[in-house]
Amino acid sequence: MESGKTVITADTIVCIHNEILNKPGNASDAFIMFKFLSGKTHEVITAVCIRNKKQTNSFATTTKVTFKELSDEEIDYYIETCKPFDKAGGYGIQEWIGMIGITAIEGSYYNVVGFPAHEVYTNLIQMAEHISS
Repeated sequence: MESGKTVITADTIVCIHNEILNKPGNASDAFIMFKFLSGKTHEVITAVCIRNKKQTNSFATTTKVTFKELSDEEIDYYIETCKPFDKAGGYGIQEWIGMIGITAIEGSYYNVVGFPAHEVYTNLIQMAEHISS
């Protein structure tokens, strides 16, 4: 790694009842996921690694998200219009289902989007201070 370069990597998972929900492979998988998430609180966890030539800092950020009871029609509409097959847990909070279906968020909204910007920024500042001290 070149001096002065910093690499940031991150990946997000959705967990409910200690089970990881992967990306749905098809509409049937997505429907089952939404029925599982409907009316419940789940966790969105993003693991981040920040690395430069002198330091490596890894951390995870967890956000609790609660969905209302979703109707079959709402689930079908979201799957049909948003094609949620590339998203952990099958949904994007910034999309229609997040706007109409999420009743509570405890923690970072940006973590649920997939990148906990505030926490990354804080860690970058701390790493910079460590280098200069």
